[in-house]
Amino acid sequence: MEIMVQKFGGTSVQDDAARHKALEHVRYAVSKGYKVVVVVSAIGRKGAPYATDSLLNLVKGEQTKLSHRELDMLVSVGEIISTAVFTELLKENGLAATAMTGADAGFRTDNEYQNAKVLDVKTEGIIKAFSQKDVVVVAGFQGLSREGHLATLGRGGSDTSAALLGAALSAKRVDIFTDVSGMMTGDPRIVKKARFLKNVSYEEVANMAHEGAKVVHPRAVEIAQQAHVPLRIRSTWDSVSEMGTLISDRDLSIQDYRSVTGIAHQVGLTQFSVSTAAYPADKIFNLLAANHLSVDFINILPEKVVFNLNHVQTLVAQELLAKAKITAEVINDCAKVSIVGAGIMGTPGITAKIVATLVKNKIEILQTTDSYTTIWVLVKQSDLNVAVNALHDTFLLNV
Repeated sequence: MEIMVQKFGGTSVQDDAARHKALEHVRYAVSKGYKVVVVVSAIGRKGAPYATDSLLNLVKGEQTKLSHRELDMLVSVGEIISTAVFTELLKENGLAATAMTGADAGFRTDNEYQNAKVLDVKTEGIIKAFSQKDVVVVAGFQGLSREGHLATLGRGGSDTSAALLGAALSAKRVDIFTDVSGMMTGDPRIVKKARFLKNVSYEEVANMAHEGAKVVHPRAVEIAQQAHVPLRIRSTWDSVSEMGTLISDRDLSIQDYRSVTGIAHQVGLTQFSVSTAAYPADKIFNLLAANHLSVDFINILPEKVVFNLNHVQTLVAQELLAKAKITAEVINDCAKVSIVGAGIMGTPGITAKIVATLVKNKIEILQTTDSYTTIWVLVKQSDLNVAVNALHDTFLLNV
């Protein structure tokens, strides 16, 4: 028995037209002999009646008096509604299907409600269902806590559900259906010449997702990588034969070897520069950590530390530093540009090209750092569009 996992996001199940396109993909997989696990998100996005944000608005959102456990009772309903609705559609169209909550599908989590960690996936129920059914539709984003309550998995939870099921069931592949046809070399809303990628490694996609690309959640990619289960990013609206972007182990046999795969970015950052003359670096970071502030893009120098925080955390950090009488130089409205590629390490000249490109376009470099597969550059947000387009043209014009 070969199993395929198909995950459909909120826009892929948002209305009757979208659900019928999703139906075509499920029917095609069944016609090819696969048993199919379908993972669905809540119907629609912000503003839709059953979307997660809409459900939270029923209890005043962040002002709610509900505990995290009680909130999970509410927000898990969106995926359960979607599961029942899509299962009805499959049955109406002659497919042998059954519906399961995350708990029914075997997801067991810890007790960290709103951001639960999956401890185990007990697939016996799904395997048993496949003895009589071709399709099992599973509510994503949720599981059963140690205490026996519904628990949700946090941001990207449905992607995570799909990847975990793919790993637990040794699936042939996990298809992530969304509203785009695959991974691109840059955000098409900003990068004018962005193009689709047919093949990308797990490492590259995880880094691009961590750095702002929102096609798939990085946690899902990391799970798939550990289990060596291929992921494919596809559009619900494309034909059943259109295969999108395949994410798998890095192929070292690629003839046209590329050092850079894509350009990602994040906006709304604030850069802090703090002198360590009067306040040592360890005490600065301990102060931030004790107040649940997760710093990003860190440089530690003999005379100062430099780090970044998002807008919300910036306000908290400024109050903390002022209270501790720590002086910080602050640059607001920054953007982080990430140059990602599995071939960056060991390829001479990448940094030289980045610097030359930005200098040529009169863009000030506020900060840089690098890793095995990524080089990060901090610029002013007002320079972001020029920066990402210029860097994309430098490295990816001929990919």
